[in-house]
Amino acid sequence: MPRRPHDLHGAAPDESRTALLLIDVINDLDFPGGDRLLAHALPMAHRIRALKQRCRDAGIPAVYVNDNFGRWQSNFHRQIEHCLEEGVRGREIAALLRPGEDDYFVLKPKHSGFYGTTLEILLESLGAQTLLLTGMAGNICVLFTANDAYMRDYRLLVPSDCVASETEEDNGHALRQMQRFLKADITPSDELDLERLPA
Repeated sequence: MPRRPHDLHGAAPDESRTALLLIDVINDLDFPGGDRLLAHALPMAHRIRALKQRCRDAGIPAVYVNDNFGRWQSNFHRQIEHCLEEGVRGREIAALLRPGEDDYFVLKPKHSGFYGTTLEILLESLGAQTLLLTGMAGNICVLFTANDAYMRDYRLLVPSDCVASETEEDNGHALRQMQRFLKADITPSDELDLERLPA
């Protein structure tokens, strides 16, 4: 049954049955294990950037789903500015994946992008039924978001080269879990045929 969009009185200007989610990519990585995650996340960021451009060309909107880092006064633009400062561990990733003016964002208080956020209402307003999940960490926030998306009957694509965790073992395990139990397509991003996704 098609989802019935909320009347948002000025709803999302885009309409697309597919949405690209970038999970926690604006991140200073200032935590234990941040160096290990950076080693895997930087190559990932280059691939997400290329995928995001292809999605933009195909009319697929991008939604940044970002942690509020425990600060309930969080301002996403302030977070971007912080992550772009000299000496910040996640600076290069933030520079590669800096949001554009037409991108959407949702701040989350916990691991899942759906928990305590407006993400579901936004996706319904867009008319999205298929989600492309990218970001970090693959075995934590991407996995938790994928679980909640699956329970909401979204079709999931999790390009295996566009998620990163602190170790390749953890990342591979999370991808296998999403593929097996959440029916996620984990085809690498450069092999995805975006033209075949529902627009």
